[in-house]
Amino acid sequence: MRRASSITSSVLSRTFSNVHGGGAVNLHPRLLRVALFCSSRTNNSNSRHRWFSLILDSFSKSSGQSVSLSLACVIASVATAASVYAKERPPVEIMPKEVVLYQYEACPFCNKVKAFLDYYDIPYKVVEVNPISKKEIKWSDYKKVPILMVDGQQLVDSSAIIDQLGEKILPGKTKTPVADQDEETKWRRWVDNHLVHVLSPNIYRNTSEALESFDYITSHGNFSFTEKLTVKYAGAAAMYFVSKNLKKKYNITDERSALYEAAETWVDALNGRNFLGGSKPNLADLAVFGVLRPIRYLRSGKDMVEHTRIGEWYSRMEKVVGDSSRINA
Repeated sequence: MRRASSITSSVLSRTFSNVHGGGAVNLHPRLLRVALFCSSRTNNSNSRHRWFSLILDSFSKSSGQSVSLSLACVIASVATAASVYAKERPPVEIMPKEVVLYQYEACPFCNKVKAFLDYYDIPYKVVEVNPISKKEIKWSDYKKVPILMVDGQQLVDSSAIIDQLGEKILPGKTKTPVADQDEETKWRRWVDNHLVHVLSPNIYRNTSEALESFDYITSHGNFSFTEKLTVKYAGAAAMYFVSKNLKKKYNITDERSALYEAAETWVDALNGRNFLGGSKPNLADLAVFGVLRPIRYLRSGKDMVEHTRIGEWYSRMEKVVGDSSRINA
């Protein structure tokens, strides 16, 4: 935030110095239109584009000084917007020294943990576990993923991992208003108790989507060539039937409708905010984003974005979570 403010102050100072004593900056309208249009595309906001257009219209009717002042306001707004989507890196002195995540690449719970690590810019190594032999976690009594090793301490269960690691690196979390914590907790539970159960029936809805999913799983997972072929076809067939049982277990009649309803429920919870956390994501935002990340570019995820209002929020989360801090072990 301080960095963005200093950039804004510097830009404003230079801009105001150009109009000192009644002088003006000559700005070519076409260059302005291109620059501002590109900025609006970068921020992915139709409303901001319309706002820039109104400013451009005013440029054509205003003095050079007004043009400079208006441009300064635009730049200040862009710099402020960038600061909203900055990562929240904890202080160096409380950052863990060594973090290793044992995972399946397509596992929604593993991706929930990764979203947390990525957002807080915590470097970590990834060990891809072979789901057939599980030889990578034979040393552990816990035989599920994710497993997170933090400075030699084993953490298990995605929500518990985030809570325990959060206690170490988010000392200011306890200062969050109780009402906000309650809302955050409510929606984190909704992810674990409802949203994740809607995903499998959609991912494996029919044979073609099941094969698409396992093509992704085998291309990112830790498999030998023979295992890839076996897992892709046998796994897709098995999960197709498993998904039908999950539909019955969780009383899902129409998979896509259930997915769309869940997406719309989440957008309603945002209540017009950029994130559930307000100007920046909270742990519930990271949980929803994490479990949806493995399906986003599968058929089910594409359909979800096309038929619901969740796309804008998801795009904002992609920007703020950013690139992974992972290092493949």
